[in-house]
Amino acid sequence: MTTLPRPTTTLTADDARRIALRAQGLLGAPDRRAGVRGVLRHLGAVQLDTISVLARSHELVPYARLGAVGRKAVEAAYWTDAHAFEYWSHAACILPIEEWPHFAFRRRAYRNRPHWHHELPDGAYDQVIKQLRAEGPLTATELGGAKKTNDWWDWSGTKVAVERALMYGEVVCVERRGWKRVYDLAERAVPAALLHDELDDSECLRRLVRLAGESLGVGTRADIADYHRLRGEQVDAVIADSGLVPVEVEGWGKPAWADPAALAAPPRGRHRTTLLSPFDSLIWERARTERIFGFAHRLEAYVPRPKRVYGYFAMPVLAGGRLVGRVDPAREGRTLVAKQVTVDGPKAVPGVAQALVEAAAWVNCTNVRVERVDAPELREPLGRELAGLLG
Repeated sequence: MTTLPRPTTTLTADDARRIALRAQGLLGAPDRRAGVRGVLRHLGAVQLDTISVLARSHELVPYARLGAVGRKAVEAAYWTDAHAFEYWSHAACILPIEEWPHFAFRRRAYRNRPHWHHELPDGAYDQVIKQLRAEGPLTATELGGAKKTNDWWDWSGTKVAVERALMYGEVVCVERRGWKRVYDLAERAVPAALLHDELDDSECLRRLVRLAGESLGVGTRADIADYHRLRGEQVDAVIADSGLVPVEVEGWGKPAWADPAALAAPPRGRHRTTLLSPFDSLIWERARTERIFGFAHRLEAYVPRPKRVYGYFAMPVLAGGRLVGRVDPAREGRTLVAKQVTVDGPKAVPGVAQALVEAAAWVNCTNVRVERVDAPELREPLGRELAGLLG
């Protein structure tokens, strides 16, 4: 195992928190000129998810950083002009197109995978490629059907084939249409200069470890591995040559690495106040979120209703560089409904109210209704703040 240099920089827990916020685009002036594309490049990955309450997660992520960016502009920024591609990173993610070569290691791993959950019928793969070449881009339905039955896991042979081709890198998702993937051949969708698997695994991993460190600002081995879902030993093999520097963070109790650019200047500027998607990269790793913010984050959408504590799609509230509460939202016409609100004390009330009102305006709601506040004594102060902001 490579011997790593001892840390020469010690960060306080607050230093690390502010570095993480700036690295994630939530501290300091947002780069509005770069827009959604700039957010994607800054984060390196934006997670996709099927759940849509206020909006889908990949819309909520740029909103959290830029404010009321147009939702059509979000989609156009991701999918126009071969700007991005969808692939398996932290989960199913939108990724900057220039990172296509650095996922060659994962495409190779899929091609060499011996066992799959779904069987690939004879001839189905070649038929999908032939049809896309002649007719593409197409959805799985247009290719011949996505499912054999209504069960979500019961894929048709066509769906198995096109998803396998996506994993192998022969096919790319070029847009989402009604949340269905639209597939095309990579040879048409990926710029020719990037369409190769020439980089060896070490070079791919070095790049992704460096990118993860830059996107996190500072992180442990587990944090860095989790960002693009690498294995710990993959991180170990390249971190010494990644350009990240070892640091010590007070209270973390684990070795950490930082982006040297993040250490060069103290994080300063305005803190963003916003609702965060549960799938936002600031908080998608629970152990890191608890370590940095003292905030236990859990998505309860798949938890039986009686066992939910905070709600179906509880969105953490970021204000003043802290996670100060949660809101489980819904919409009824032009009203944003806060079905359940958790506020971490009276000082957090203004931030929660501001986050609610801004989110309401973004989704074209003119009113906010609060149904339940976990701390009853904070219901009236929250109502006053909302009334003042709504006018």
